[in-house]
Amino acid sequence: MKKNTVDFGYEDIPVEEKKERVKNVFNSVAGKYDLMNDAMSFGIHRLWKNLTITKINPQPGEILIDVAGGTGDLARRFLKRAEAVRVRRGGSSATAYICDINDQMLLAGIDQTKDKDNLSRVCGDAQKLPFPDNYADALTIAFGIRNVTDRQSALKQFFRVLKPGGRMFVLEFSTPKDKNLRRIYDSYSFSFIPKIGNLLAGDAESYQYLVESIRKFPKQNEFSNMIVESGFSNVSYRDFSGGIATLYWGWKI
Repeated sequence: MKKNTVDFGYEDIPVEEKKERVKNVFNSVAGKYDLMNDAMSFGIHRLWKNLTITKINPQPGEILIDVAGGTGDLARRFLKRAEAVRVRRGGSSATAYICDINDQMLLAGIDQTKDKDNLSRVCGDAQKLPFPDNYADALTIAFGIRNVTDRQSALKQFFRVLKPGGRMFVLEFSTPKDKNLRRIYDSYSFSFIPKIGNLLAGDAESYQYLVESIRKFPKQNEFSNMIVESGFSNVSYRDFSGGIATLYWGWKI
């Protein structure tokens, strides 16, 4: 990669162009985003998110910032789990903020039947989060960090907005370690996902980018090291479904 360029799938582009191009991708797919997630993963992304929430262990009164939270899938799960604990043990309701750079994704996620008063939406950049220092108990980002232009800068922002003792969780697609699984996964991804994107969302090109962006994302150990370099402690990760997705976590101590 040349100096002052960044990956956009398999293409190297000027750093200043990536944010707008990523926004255009998600503007295009916003209305069909949840449907496409189900189609691409055969619904398994829901299991991955449930496992993530179990690891987070939401508690009454906690504040969550869900970065690149889009349609609110993870934030709603967080609030539901925290409320179940509150009903049993008492305490105040938890609060969640969905923070996404893409306004169309935020709008697509509005659902008056599911949204509660303790769920808010904020249009903001992962590299410049619009929250004060030491504000949140937990921060999540699911399938979004690979679309950020400067991931190290974003990780430092995540560290900044967490309270001392706060925890961060990053759920992201990754690379299966088994060669046979990797071969099957690659064949499916490149052969079928853009076609599904064209069929369901009328946009094969955006889903081609999403497939390529997964392959350009750092391997598990490399990304874990980036989290450590951002200041987090007790950093670790867990592979899901043979490494098709990975959950990373770290604490601000």
